[in-house]
Amino acid sequence: MMCAETATGDWWARGIVGKIGGGFSHESEHDLALMVSDFLENGCSSGADSRCSSDSDSGLSDLHHLGDKISFYKRTVAQYESDLLSTVHSLVKLIKESDLHHVKSGPCNASCINFSLVKLLRLSGYDAAVCASKWQGSGKVPRGDHEYIDVFNCINAGSSERVIIDVDFRSHFEIARAVDSYDRILKSLPVIYVGSLTRLKQYLQVMADAARSSLKQNSMPLPPWRSLAYLQAKWHSPYQRQFDLGEQNFSSIDSSDHKQCSGHLKSLPSSLQFEMEGERFVKPIKSDNNWRVKFERRRHSLFRAL
Repeated sequence: MMCAETATGDWWARGIVGKIGGGFSHESEHDLALMVSDFLENGCSSGADSRCSSDSDSGLSDLHHLGDKISFYKRTVAQYESDLLSTVHSLVKLIKESDLHHVKSGPCNASCINFSLVKLLRLSGYDAAVCASKWQGSGKVPRGDHEYIDVFNCINAGSSERVIIDVDFRSHFEIARAVDSYDRILKSLPVIYVGSLTRLKQYLQVMADAARSSLKQNSMPLPPWRSLAYLQAKWHSPYQRQFDLGEQNFSSIDSSDHKQCSGHLKSLPSSLQFEMEGERFVKPIKSDNNWRVKFERRRHSLFRAL
């Protein structure tokens, strides 16, 4: 079914593309255009209230409940993940803008930040790598690819746990014309996600439900690139680990290739500070205390190396 009003549909399409392009999404422009076109032609229905961005009573109740879940998930964190998060916050502040120009040529969608952070993590003794995932579309899930960081945490002999790091976590959940309560939930998410795949899946479920509730209040369907299946594909699809980009010559790098990355890097310290101040009086629920000594040793060894 076509949108009832072409002007409204065109305006919405621009809003959707802007939201997806706002973060470090790795979908190609061609795939993105096809997704938006197909969505507008087959899934969009514009009603008289489609421009509304305020909460309905029932929608507000649903989103408030989902916001409570996010707060709980942020407090339920293993000691190792909490220590790693503190390390990541410290290391991100050490990355200089000049570092971004010696990692990858061409538009890099935060690869430069990821590889710079992985380098510092490995200097700190962590088994960290940049992971590039890719998946083929099937059913209602469009094809795509994503890049993030993982760290292997050795629990005991022969056993390890994979911890995920995403340096621009909130951008995965931006939607067009979000209601106020959805924006509040979005801003309550971690600026940088550090945690297990299990906890990540909990976040994804909540945010997919929250997006559906917000869009429903504006008489808008959930776009396929914000569905739970698509979100899970980013971190659960087959991936390749990479530690560095080797000896490559990037003498011809254009600073405009890293303009978006530079802007994100500059905004991270203030965003992390704001997040920390907001959670100062929230006591985390930690599940173990076995990693404090290793954390302190790694932190001290890093700063000696630098």
